[in-house]
Amino acid sequence: MELNQSALNTEKIETEKNAKDIWKECLSIIKENVPYITYNTWFLPIKPHELENNTLKIFVPNNFFIEWIEEHYNTLINKTVNQVLGPEGKLVYIVYEENDPFEELKQPTSEKKPESAAVVEEKKSEFESFLNPRYTFENFIKGEGNQLARAAALAVADNPGQTSFNPLFIYGGVGLGKTHLMHAIGNKILEKDSNKKVIYLSSDAFTVEFVEAIQSDRVNEFSAFYKSMDTLIIDDIQFLVGKEKTLDLFFQIFNTLHQSGKQIVLSSDKPPKELKGLNERLISRFSWGLTADIQPPDFETRVAILKNKSESFGLELSNDIYEYIAHNITSNIRELEGCLIKLLATSSLNSKEIDFNLVKKIVKEVSTNKQVSISIDYITKVVCDYFKVDENKVREKNRKKEIVLARQIAMYLSKVLTKSSLKTIGLHFGGRDHSTVIHAYNTMELLIEKDGNVKEIIESLKNKIEMSAA
Repeated sequence: MELNQSALNTEKIETEKNAKDIWKECLSIIKENVPYITYNTWFLPIKPHELENNTLKIFVPNNFFIEWIEEHYNTLINKTVNQVLGPEGKLVYIVYEENDPFEELKQPTSEKKPESAAVVEEKKSEFESFLNPRYTFENFIKGEGNQLARAAALAVADNPGQTSFNPLFIYGGVGLGKTHLMHAIGNKILEKDSNKKVIYLSSDAFTVEFVEAIQSDRVNEFSAFYKSMDTLIIDDIQFLVGKEKTLDLFFQIFNTLHQSGKQIVLSSDKPPKELKGLNERLISRFSWGLTADIQPPDFETRVAILKNKSESFGLELSNDIYEYIAHNITSNIRELEGCLIKLLATSSLNSKEIDFNLVKKIVKEVSTNKQVSISIDYITKVVCDYFKVDENKVREKNRKKEIVLARQIAMYLSKVLTKSSLKTIGLHFGGRDHSTVIHAYNTMELLIEKDGNVKEIIESLKNKIEMSAA
C-alpha cells in the first residue's frame, strides 16, 4: 500500500512538473507579446496546476483575473496554447486564494544568509512605518463588496510597484475597511522584506508635517524623505483638497515615486473624478493605476466580521445574537466592532450576562439608524429557519407543500410587519406578481381563522420578529 501511494505521489509531482514546464513555455511567448507591467500584473501571478489529456489547468487569484484576461488577451492566450500544446490544446482556469497550493514544490531561486537579530532590529529602529500590525490580510473578512479592492491590494503587496495597479486608489464610505486594507498592504510588504521603506500616514498628518517643515525651513528635507520611500500609503486623500501648496509638493513626490517604480496607495471617500477642488493633473495621475471601491458588507459578511471580532475579544455569543446585530447594523464595520466592544464593556463592568435584552439596548445606542426596522429578508430568514427550508427555495418555482407554506407565511408577515408595497414583496420572492402576494395573504387569513395550529405558528413567528425590532 505504501509503495502504491508513493507511486501516486511521484506521478502527481511529475504531472505538476510537466504542467510547470508547459506554462513556463507559454509565459516565454506571452512575455514577448505584452508590455512588462502587463506581464507582471496579469500573467506572473498565474500558477500551473496539472496537464491532463492536452488540457493545461492553471490557478488564478480570482474571477476578476479570468474576466480581464478573457476580455483583453483571449486571442493571445489561445494562439499561445495552440502553439505549445498543438491545435487540440485547451486551457482551464481554477480560482485559488492568496496561498499557492504548490508552494512547497518550489525551489528557492537564490540563497540569502539571514542577518543577525541585532542587525535587523537596528535597521527597523531607524525608520517608523506607522503601520498597525493588527491589520493584516488574514483578519480582513472577504465579501462581495470588497472583492476587487482586496484582490488588487494582495497583488500590490506581493509585487509593489511592478503591477499596473500603481497607484492603487481605494475609495468608499466611512468604516468599510479601507484603512485595514492599506495597513495590510504595508504589513505584507515588510513581512516579505523588512528592509523596504514603507510608510503609512493620513493626509492630515502629511499636511501638519509639511507646515512644520515650512516653519523650520526643512521643505527640501521633507520632500527628499518621502521621495525615498519604496511604498507610500496615504489615507483620506480628500482632505488635501484646497491645500494648494501641500498638493503641489505631493504632486512632485507622486511623480518621483511613480517614475522610479515605487508603489503608491491612496484612499478616499469618493473616486478621483468626484473630488471637487482637486486639479486635473492630480485627478489624471490618481487614475493611472486601478481605482477600486469598497461597498457596505452584505449580511453574511457582517455575521462573519462579528464572529471574527468576537473570537479576538474572547467573546462567545449565540448565532441569534450575531444575526440580530448584523440585521440591524448594516452600513458600517466600525459600528459592528463598536457594538461588540460596548457589549463586552457593559457586561464586564456591570457583571451582566450578555442576553438578548442587553444586545437590543446596545444596538439601539450604537447604531446610527436609531429606528431599527424589520426587513423582508429577516422575516424570510426567521420563517425558513422555523420550517428548516433553504431561503433560496422560497424564491424559486417550487411547489413542495412545506416550501409553499413557508413562502406564503413569509409573504403574509412581510405585508403585516413592513410598509413595503405588494410589488416590492413580490420582487423579494423571486420576482413574483403582486397578485401572488395578495393570494398568499388571503390564504393565511383563512387558515388563521380555521386552523388553530397555523394561527399559533404565525403568532409565534410574528412575536419573534417583532421582538427583534423592539
